[in-house]
Amino acid sequence: MLQKMVVRWALTAVAVPLAVAGTRKVSDLIEARRGSTRSSRMLRRGAGLAQRLTGRKRRRRLGW
Repeated sequence: MLQKMVVRWALTAVAVPLAVAGTRKVSDLIEARRGSTRSSRMLRRGAGLAQRLTGRKRRRRLGW
């Protein structure tokens, strides 16, 4: 029982933020090659939603 809880926590703590970062990176690559498309906007929107649900704030590079 405890082992399952630890695995679930580790999955949530590690895999979800990695998936969000990967999704955002794929969206950036698509936009760099083809401009803003429906798929890149949906990927960015999904990454933003997942980030808000996990409670992590996105770090802004310029500090605004």
